[in-house]
Amino acid sequence: MNYDEIKKLIDDMGDSKIDELSIEFPDGVKIKMKKDKAPVVAPAQQETVQYISVPDKLEVKAETTENSTTEEKNENYKVVKSPMVGTFYSKSSPDAEPYVEVGSKVKKGDILCIVEAMKLMNEIESEFDGEIVEVCVNDGDMVDFGKPLFKIK
Repeated sequence: MNYDEIKKLIDDMGDSKIDELSIEFPDGVKIKMKKDKAPVVAPAQQETVQYISVPDKLEVKAETTENSTTEEKNENYKVVKSPMVGTFYSKSSPDAEPYVEVGSKVKKGDILCIVEAMKLMNEIESEFDGEIVEVCVNDGDMVDFGKPLFKIK
């Protein structure tokens, strides 16, 4: 096994619900992995309540045009979603250039960003060939599993 295959195996193990894995290959290579299950303690959150006044009569007008709905259907974007919960970083260090920007051409396997999860920096690679049409999150934002990160056309 080469370094990339081992790294992929570690990343897959980290993303799965498996706690322990042991593999023995025909060439004699043995790999054993075990997750360290440390309890996760969430910080206390304060709720803020904001009151707004609403008029007695509220008129709602909905305008839809055929052009807007057909444009949305014609925009066939491929979406790269976050594979984990963490912090989104568009560049490798604060003073570096972003991996990609709107208009950047990408190929399958190109690094798009980093998602930091549990003090591990996970490089997120493009699953598609194309052009970055939209970066859906800002540098330093928290992202959830499945949150859209990029739209590629």
